[in-house]
Amino acid sequence: MTPEEAVHFQVLRYRQMTGEERLGVALRLHELACSLAREGIRRQHPTASADELEDLLHRRLRMVTGA
Repeated sequence: MTPEEAVHFQVLRYRQMTGEERLGVALRLHELACSLAREGIRRQHPTASADELEDLLHRRLRMVTGA
């Protein structure tokens, strides 16, 4: 399967999903992105506490969203 075919298949599958299912996918992707960002932050700040890591994550998210 080519990348283009995979994207086409994925779009078709999303169209078959209910709004609730699509929201679930979006929330899981958000959590995955946050987990990956946390790991990157943890590597940059190995001595940071859990609270500090969350603060740094929130700062990073604000930078990305412009909020």
